[in-house]
Amino acid sequence: MDNRSSKNKVPLVSVVMPLYNKEAEVRKSVESVLTQTVSDFELIVVNDGSTDNGPEVVRSIKDNRIRIIDHENAGVSAARNRGIKVARSELIAFLDAGDVWLSGFLAEIERLTEKYPKGKVFVTRYFFQRASGTRLKPIFKGISDDFEGVVDNYFKIAYQSDPPVWSSSICVRKQALLEIGGFPVGVAAGEDLLMWARLAVRNQIVFSPQYLSIYILDCEERTQFKPLRTSPSENYVGRELEKLCDAYPEKLYIRRYCAFWYRIRASTFLAYRKKVCARKYSVRGLRCYLFDYKLLIYFFLTLTPGNFASVMHRYLRKK
Repeated sequence: MDNRSSKNKVPLVSVVMPLYNKEAEVRKSVESVLTQTVSDFELIVVNDGSTDNGPEVVRSIKDNRIRIIDHENAGVSAARNRGIKVARSELIAFLDAGDVWLSGFLAEIERLTEKYPKGKVFVTRYFFQRASGTRLKPIFKGISDDFEGVVDNYFKIAYQSDPPVWSSSICVRKQALLEIGGFPVGVAAGEDLLMWARLAVRNQIVFSPQYLSIYILDCEERTQFKPLRTSPSENYVGRELEKLCDAYPEKLYIRRYCAFWYRIRASTFLAYRKKVCARKYSVRGLRCYLFDYKLLIYFFLTLTPGNFASVMHRYLRKK
């Protein structure tokens, strides 16, 4: 092991892993870190008040690079922020318990930091993996398959693609995280999307063409638009995204990204047959960008009687 990884030395990378009730999956996640071709890291596992044996699984893995911190349950953002606070390295990578890295992930991050020293955010591509083991590549529009380097306009990619940044494919300089106050705490949905947007407004994002992390899906479909968590009264993410519009020079694309977020919200409420809420978010999104055709369709669906809106919404989501 490199001498830099001893307790008296600052590791090259601090890896932060929030853990909540992932007893069956966490060992694979931890092992995917321990088997990296780069060995100079610390792994900070933040136990977010787990009620299963996940923390004991981690403690049973004997490696002096692992630190486990018990934290009162406060959600994934608070757990990540706790990990950021205690991280010893200026480079902080994130890996969610349940997901895995391929063995070259940290080596690619190290290469990118050396090649692009002014970069603050470093991202690799990732796979979706179904329960069957089948891997799918995300759809990235506005960027070529072999692109490497600083992304000129994050929002131009993000509004029309699967997320170009994902919580287990990213490494960020600690100062950049501290400057934006870390992850937003107490947000029911969309906290990650807001975090990446805040980073993108202030920092250079360096993108790798290599697929080196794996997002393990909970079911046999992509889950980013599946209506899981929602609150009719909450619009924190939307309001904060709208504030970012004033700080970003490419107003068109960040406004389209705001509309994209409101489209997700409207879609969620249509799935729950809450047409009043869906109409509210459709209108809000159209104020950001009037020509989002799906938002226009969602708005008109909220005006239709009976179950027609739900039937049409299911049809649109399949397209």
